[in-house]
Amino acid sequence: MAFLRLVVRIMGRISTFRSYQFVVLLAAALAVVAFYYFGSEKQNFSSTTKRIKQTQVSHNTNRNDADLTVDTRLSHPAGSEEQGGEESDLEMDSQDFKSRKRDRQVDDQHFHALMMFTKVDKSRSLQDKFRVAMLSMVKHGRFHEGEVLVLHFVSDQASQELGEGMLKEFLQDATFKYEVLFHDVVALTQKLFPIVEAMQKHFSAGSGAYYSDSIFFLSVAMHHIMPQSLTRIVQLDLDLKYRTNIRDLFQEFQGFSPGAVIGIAREMQPVYRHTFWQYRKENPKTRVGEPAPEGLPGFNSGVMLLDLGAMRASALYNQLLEPSNVAKLADQYRFRGHLGDQDFFTMIGMEHPELFYSLACGWNRQLCTWWRDHGYGDVFQLYYRCEGPIYIYHGNCNSPIPDD
Repeated sequence: MAFLRLVVRIMGRISTFRSYQFVVLLAAALAVVAFYYFGSEKQNFSSTTKRIKQTQVSHNTNRNDADLTVDTRLSHPAGSEEQGGEESDLEMDSQDFKSRKRDRQVDDQHFHALMMFTKVDKSRSLQDKFRVAMLSMVKHGRFHEGEVLVLHFVSDQASQELGEGMLKEFLQDATFKYEVLFHDVVALTQKLFPIVEAMQKHFSAGSGAYYSDSIFFLSVAMHHIMPQSLTRIVQLDLDLKYRTNIRDLFQEFQGFSPGAVIGIAREMQPVYRHTFWQYRKENPKTRVGEPAPEGLPGFNSGVMLLDLGAMRASALYNQLLEPSNVAKLADQYRFRGHLGDQDFFTMIGMEHPELFYSLACGWNRQLCTWWRDHGYGDVFQLYYRCEGPIYIYHGNCNSPIPDD
């Protein structure tokens, strides 16, 4: 009050002409004081999210960068009593995330993993699978001091709200540092569609290329979507169960040969024996669609290591993304698929295996047996066998996952 009385006395003693300027300056000063005084109070989650959404609406119109739209960032220091609860550090500014990523050069301290998390709010089955995946990841996860596991989720708003609550529960016993980032599926689809539209008609379910199908090709063009400072990421399905430290999966990047851009396991069913049926008929001695190790059974995209830096640098890989080359290969192999990125990687892998690092089957032990009962029982085991330790179970096609 004393401060306000002093202001009134000063205002009463200045000239009319100068008082107008003084009032403007005083108003600005008071606004700054009010901002710091009232703005220092912690905002609740819903109000902050609303603010970011409003900010993004105005900023996205003129954005020409390739960064993801970041909705929220939840961080957790190892050993913290907050354990990802309401007192956790919630940083909502996507521009702040970009600047920090730009300032912090890529190092070996941050391990990035991405999962698709759309329509989870409408599916109890997906929620149950997510629970199994995250609890097993936390159970076995071990990272060194200073290392951070960064979990990216591509999500719609309703699923994000559900996922945030679930993650607080699933991550509360984590012994490692983590960050959680949710990315808007609509914003990503807008960025992806111009890049992958041409290939959708070859590798999407149904007839024609649907705008919404673009998100199933995220891994194909992620090197164009993620910020340049991010050079490595693993993409994981939700229907996984981890039997080992996920940190060990990232060490597989060390096995990439020069020119390799993606680490991926072979498909463990004769699905591509079936899909390439016409090409195989026209080329009876081909290895295409034959079981490993001599054959080329195709890939399964449940677990993928994406070397984004190598993808950006590979002239060959980026040439293969061009519509004319996609159409040429699809015609050459008489190929029409429905599994999105998996089909694209399988097709270009037939022609350019040097682009891929072969993950051991134990890193993506697929459990689906659908094709065994649909015409391929005589050869099924040739594809399905997996020797060696099992690190990750993949319950594809809703297959039950062992309890061990």
